[in-house]
Amino acid sequence: MADVLCKTVIETPVGPLVALASQDGLCMLEFGRDERLALQSARLRRWYPGAVPHAGASPHLQAARAWLTRYFAGRFGELETPVLDARGTSFELAVWRAMRAVGIGTVSTYAALAARVVRPNAARAVGAASRCTPVCMMTPCPRIIGSDGSLVGYGGGLELKHRLLQHEGALPASLPGLQPFPLARRG
Repeated sequence: MADVLCKTVIETPVGPLVALASQDGLCMLEFGRDERLALQSARLRRWYPGAVPHAGASPHLQAARAWLTRYFAGRFGELETPVLDARGTSFELAVWRAMRAVGIGTVSTYAALAARVVRPNAARAVGAASRCTPVCMMTPCPRIIGSDGSLVGYGGGLELKHRLLQHEGALPASLPGLQPFPLARRG
């Protein structure tokens, strides 16, 4: 029997995010950009064979919307990650768990994550798993940087990666011309 997937689009300060939920949890949260949606569409065909997303209500989608509202409002202490149904290989799942362990306001490196998942020479593979995460924002790819401290690779683009890290307090310096998120408030 194919999974039933409820779909919605959540408007955020970084643009629309497409969210999908199975009955077991949030299975996709992705930027509304064609290349990212194509990547996730291929993953959905693999991990949810025969599933046809349809517009609908779901407590998992409501939880995702609430999480995003709190995140962009800077209410980090109120964040509770919704139940996730992010499917992938055992390596991908381990990488995504390790990424979620990197706290708000901190950063880690692909090499450090590779060591954490007991594959110390697999920094590139960690990067590939990061690229494929089906639940952006809640699996905090922006918090993962290059070993030299550079901002590398992010599905939302490097400018957005910088803005998200700045929003979380991990980067105090701002790039010229970057504005805080409209909803961002500290406190």
